Amino acid sequence: MRVQKAPFIRKPTTAAGSHEAESSSYHGNDWLFVPLHCGRFKKYKQAGSHSNSFRLTNGRADDTELQSVPLLARSPSTNRKYPPLPVDKLEEEMNRRMADDNKLFREEFNALPVCPIQSSCDAASKEENKEKNRYVNILPCKVKMALINDFYKYKNTFAFINQQKKLNSRFFITGPKEETVNDFWRMIWEQNTATIVMVTNLKERKECKCAQYWPDQGCWTYGNIRVSVEDMMVLVDYTILLLTFCFVNNDKLCCACLCPQRLVTQFHFTSWPDFGVPFTPIGMLKFLKKVKNCNPQYAGPIVVHCSAGVGRTGTFIVIDAMLDMMGAERKVDVFGFVTRIRAQRCQMVQTDMQYVFIFQALLEHYLYGDTELEVTSLESHLNKLYAPLPGAGCGGLEAEFKKLTSIKIQNDKMRTGNLPANMKKNRVLQIIPYEFNRVIIPVKRGEENTDYINASFIDGYRQKDSYMACQGPLQHTIEDFWRMIWEWRSCSIVMLTELEERGQEKCAQYWSSDGVMVCGDMSIELKREEESESYTVRDLLVTNNRENKSRAVRQFHFHGWPEVGIPSDGKGMINIIAAVQKQQQQSGNHPITVHCSAGAGRTGTFCALSTVLERVKAEGILDVFQTVKSLRLQRPHMVQTLEQYEFCYKVVQEYIDAFSDYANFK
Repeated sequence: MRVQKAPFIRKPTTAAGSHEAESSSYHGNDWLFVPLHCGRFKKYKQAGSHSNSFRLTNGRADDTELQSVPLLARSPSTNRKYPPLPVDKLEEEMNRRMADDNKLFREEFNALPVCPIQSSCDAASKEENKEKNRYVNILPCKVKMALINDFYKYKNTFAFINQQKKLNSRFFITGPKEETVNDFWRMIWEQNTATIVMVTNLKERKECKCAQYWPDQGCWTYGNIRVSVEDMMVLVDYTILLLTFCFVNNDKLCCACLCPQRLVTQFHFTSWPDFGVPFTPIGMLKFLKKVKNCNPQYAGPIVVHCSAGVGRTGTFIVIDAMLDMMGAERKVDVFGFVTRIRAQRCQMVQTDMQYVFIFQALLEHYLYGDTELEVTSLESHLNKLYAPLPGAGCGGLEAEFKKLTSIKIQNDKMRTGNLPANMKKNRVLQIIPYEFNRVIIPVKRGEENTDYINASFIDGYRQKDSYMACQGPLQHTIEDFWRMIWEWRSCSIVMLTELEERGQEKCAQYWSSDGVMVCGDMSIELKREEESESYTVRDLLVTNNRENKSRAVRQFHFHGWPEVGIPSDGKGMINIIAAVQKQQQQSGNHPITVHCSAGAGRTGTFCALSTVLERVKAEGILDVFQTVKSLRLQRPHMVQTLEQYEFCYKVVQEYIDAFSDYANFK
């Protein structure tokens, strides 16, 4: 499968996208596919709806009757135990409800109605339709009957509600089963759908959550619908899949002039665990923004699904709808809105964790807003950041960096690193890996507490655990360092410190300048050393003597980055990032080991720049603030100083200026 380097860039719309539930409005404008490189998808370029140029016809036919959806009555906003919240009270109320292990949040969630008595699930309960329901206890209260070949077919699906007096045209269904994949694509065809949102993985905890309803590559026919994969973009939290589909009859196009090929984009969020919530709302909010800008104005309903169609589905919709409400009315009514959508589908928002996550996402958006930038607007944005903020006593850049101090270090989640047996393995006691993403190494036979090393897995732009951010090895942890490299098959090491700085040892030399270094079962031999303008490349042969196997590891040792301060320019950093990425392509995408002395300041800055520049090159978009914020959630003190934070912006600007023609930014 070819992985697309240029993302799907759409013409901005006024759509208010959502997941698979029943609330929110979607009014998109026509959109454009604008690849950043090579003019890909040129044949699918969309013009305005009035244009005579070719387009894939996802729009409703003129003679198709638009369906109206009744507006549900709003929940009364007075005399309620859980009334709407003004946005400026959101943080205060969240802190109050999260006290005592979310006690008040659990009480609020448990006060929600479970399922309305008046709900009718007659069609879902019919004998001929039972096999089409993934779960017998989760049935649609209102059933949308799709007309297929002059007869009605039941699907576990339902029409969406009106919200804020706008028609909301979405279908929300359970993840298709093998028996219903053909019906699924018939629905996509008949409803002129151009966007599918998937909020489950195909398998979770060894259980099938959804049948794969698209081909891995090439094309496949599902009933009378032929589906082809055009391209794919895999990112750390979601995948965007571009599909074309057409109606066929006996493997032939059914009157091509009347049934032309159509385009559908699947947005697949991959970081949402079943019965859980994403680690942070950041990825979900970015995903939601992408979906909001997707659906063309001429297209039919957006189809959204998870597995059961209630938990992740309901959570997603409520976030979407409440963001709309936040913008329009400066308040949110989560309790009232969940109550309303549960009148249409039982169990929407399935757990108290999901209920809390809704508030976390809303607070994240309220506090930080949308910090993504088009590359063409970076220069003007920096001018604003350098201007003094009235009444703030500092410039915009400093104020932006100060917001990162709200990321509290969670000392209670550093249990292993704080064990007495492991304390001596930490170079700086304030920088210890969190439990959820610490790098674990194999326990040495007969020795306790030997699975610990001061290193954290860090997500990258395209995949999780792209980096192992670690401290410079101490003399007594060199063996652990090489055991980590071997265990996780890391083929690239980025060293951002000198062995000694300002008269103090900052990193033990973990390779031999001449001959072979032996560390326990590991032998490290220097095969080649080459100097470049700003860094040294060392090719090392690492041998596991117990397994009698060897691997090549390349070390990139960057020079000119003082412990206090930043490099004199960004050129060297741009060059080393490019060299490391090239090495990764050749050696496989195993984690890149990145270290300075403590594994936070310079290490975090390198990881941030690598992630930001990769997105700049692929999408023409950057988000320095949220990238650094995400890093700090994964390891304490990543990007440690205002100077390092500013350096991130400067390097990106330098990259854009130097490579604007190549990267097609301007």
